[in-house]
Amino acid sequence: MPNATTLTLDSRIKPSDRIALAPMEGVVDYHVRQLLSEIGGISFCVTEFLRVTNQLQPDKAFKKICPEIQHECKTSHNTPVHLQLLGNNIELLAAHAAKAASMGAKVIDLNFGCPAKTVNRHKGGAVLLQYPEEVHQIVQAVSNALEGSETQLTAKMRLGYEDKSLAFENMAAIEAGGAKELTVHARTKVEGYKPPAHWQWLARLREKAQIPIIANGEVWNIEDYHACRDVSGCKDVMIGRGLLADPYLAHRIRHNIKQTPTLADLTTVLYRYLKATEQSFPEKFLLSRSKQWLGMMNKNNPDVQALFDQIRVCNNSQDVFNLLFQSSQQERHFAHCLPLN
Repeated sequence: MPNATTLTLDSRIKPSDRIALAPMEGVVDYHVRQLLSEIGGISFCVTEFLRVTNQLQPDKAFKKICPEIQHECKTSHNTPVHLQLLGNNIELLAAHAAKAASMGAKVIDLNFGCPAKTVNRHKGGAVLLQYPEEVHQIVQAVSNALEGSETQLTAKMRLGYEDKSLAFENMAAIEAGGAKELTVHARTKVEGYKPPAHWQWLARLREKAQIPIIANGEVWNIEDYHACRDVSGCKDVMIGRGLLADPYLAHRIRHNIKQTPTLADLTTVLYRYLKATEQSFPEKFLLSRSKQWLGMMNKNNPDVQALFDQIRVCNNSQDVFNLLFQSSQQERHFAHCLPLN
């Protein structure tokens, strides 16, 4: 059983090699970032996107998507948080970036990867990868807006929209525009989240890149993490769904812990999350959120299924809390990472 006082770092991973928590709209909110950074192993988080449409958003919109902006853009456990913007209005994206910088944002990330139909229909996210020149104009305008500030600019993209034919052009457009690093989800928009992720394409991009490339896509366990790094040649990896399925994954990667979380380890995370949010969200949200997250956890751990079946038919949050608390009292391997409190 892992012990906080006896852990050693995996010698294959340098302290400077980063593991990032991916932005997942409607999933990775403030409370998720707090919990996963408390567990440890994560180098930085990226917020859900702030959608830029037809007017400059008020301060409260920035604080809602990124409450950490009021605390030096760090979680309560000192993990840096990057603020992500999404849209196609060049002038307004630049204005939002400048405002975020003035409010204290340390890193602005531009979203060219979201595959959601609603977002793409309004010419945001991955749909822009069909227009590399427009991608360049957006990045350049935002980069210019941040000139003179200490705020850095990064971007996230997929390999393409329908195919990968413009992958190099889009990477070059983002580089030339002034982004300091680029995360690439190794699939196209059309490929969505279907396996496999094309890590070999990341290697091809990295060979041509003038800025660091962060690998993203289909990392579910320690073996996937090392395979992704080996194939892509990228030292930094961003993980999304894999960290929801196993919230202890980054910690386990850092320390090469083969032992997987118990059901109690997983339910402690969900219990803590729901308790932190119960005063802020309606019961309907708590119910749907518990089922959503348990569904993700079920992918990696078959022990989740029985509890998932019980919670799936719950129609009030107190029953969910009771089931999760009861489960959390069982054996845990990672209690040192996340107390129940």
